[in-house]
Amino acid sequence: MAFRGILITQTLDGARITEHRPELGELDGSLLTARGVDIAVEYSSLNYKDAMALAGRPGIVKTNPLIPGIDIVGTVERSDDPQWRPGERVILNGAGIGERHHGGMATRARVNGDSLVRLPTGLSPEQAAQIGTAGFTAMLCVLALERGDVRPGGGDVLVTGASGGVGSLAIALLAGRGHRGTAST
Repeated sequence: MAFRGILITQTLDGARITEHRPELGELDGSLLTARGVDIAVEYSSLNYKDAMALAGRPGIVKTNPLIPGIDIVGTVERSDDPQWRPGERVILNGAGIGERHHGGMATRARVNGDSLVRLPTGLSPEQAAQIGTAGFTAMLCVLALERGDVRPGGGDVLVTGASGGVGSLAIALLAGRGHRGTAST
């Protein structure tokens, strides 16, 4: 079954990229793995890593050809995995998609069911895509601080790289939980 998406193809000379072609168009369903969970992709985000993959930055694209996109929000269409049923709304952040496995910058994806998370009630697909890998990573960092007994009012929390996606979201999450964040760029 054909679907629309971005496909990156590269020509390599050893580890050196000699030709890099990201193209938007109709893709053949044979690109997708034989087994997995088929997702009708509703949203993906443009993460910094995706931008580097699209620009041809060495070391990002580890499969040739590759559909980029490290975030997927969509609906299960078909599943070989018994934990997922058609019609369920799901999220996938990271897990090698957009690097080693085809990602979310297409209208369809086939992924490993173990990497999926159900879309939480009260969170729209758009919001989930806006949070993306950067927001997920930022929240994991905030939770790790709190597990380490860092409490609101206990002093400033230094956030390095605060102008980037993870850092800027970490500042917002810290503030929302009562911490005082100090940004460093």
